[in-house]
Amino acid sequence: MEEEEEKPKRILIPGLIFIFFVIALLIIYWLVPFNEIEFTQKPSHSNFSLDNYNPEEMQFYPNMRYPNSKISYKIEDCGLQKTQDMEHAFEIISNITILEFYPVNSNQEISVTCEEKNRFKDNLFIAGEGGPTNITKTDKFNVILNGKVLLIKKSQCSKPNIAIHELLHSLGFAHSENPKNIMYNYSKCSQTIGDHIPQLINQLYTTPSYADLNIEDVSATIKKNYLDINISIRNEGLKKSEISNLKIYTEDEIIKEIEISKLPIGHRTKIILQNLFIKQSNTNELKTLITYNYEELDKSNNEVILKIKK
Repeated sequence: MEEEEEKPKRILIPGLIFIFFVIALLIIYWLVPFNEIEFTQKPSHSNFSLDNYNPEEMQFYPNMRYPNSKISYKIEDCGLQKTQDMEHAFEIISNITILEFYPVNSNQEISVTCEEKNRFKDNLFIAGEGGPTNITKTDKFNVILNGKVLLIKKSQCSKPNIAIHELLHSLGFAHSENPKNIMYNYSKCSQTIGDHIPQLINQLYTTPSYADLNIEDVSATIKKNYLDINISIRNEGLKKSEISNLKIYTEDEIIKEIEISKLPIGHRTKIILQNLFIKQSNTNELKTLITYNYEELDKSNNEVILKIKK
């Protein structure tokens, strides 16, 4: 009897040990991260677009910038709070980019004005308006010569989100499709500037503010010993050009030198010469060369060599 009673005990004890062992394994499996996988959200500060980052879609036109990274402004007809909001907005953008803003009394690049009367559209407040007002297209940039900011509604946020939004419009930035971005078309205090906007600003303004004289077009014909030539020159740069010289060569001989006056950004001049005497009527090659004694964005477009039509 005693042996028969001990037999079930010997069977029961190993069974209980096995059950506790299985439970322990399950606990370790679920609680201890043998192969840990971390799920994270995309950082909210890189947030201009909901999809892939495309700089060309961030602005009204591609590569929009002012001629210089130092941009002048004038604030007028604004109350104390809106003036402070705008100045704070200038400070915030200058702190996170290579841009600098400075006040002037006239000939400002960005004009800031205010309006006290509320405006509505589709039963919603219009907080402000802003954007470029004078743009010149060049080979490399859409150059903003003037922009405007109109502040209508006072900001209720700790940061001047409305003023920042309209300032970025005046710098060429369009609306974002991301509700968390400050360029979304409805304003919320939680919206942020993100990283994409400062990155693009810094990328655009790393190009120095130089002129860029470009020989756009040359056509020429020779009849006996007389040359007819038409030359079009344009300033494709970010600065008004200084006085330069155009030299016309046949072979290695200068046959004409012409002074080119200063050209504002995007402006061109056309030179037409007729019956210009040359010594060699059998020349087959003509060279036009701009001599410019200052830095340029690109000096390779200062020379054109072409074959003569006879």
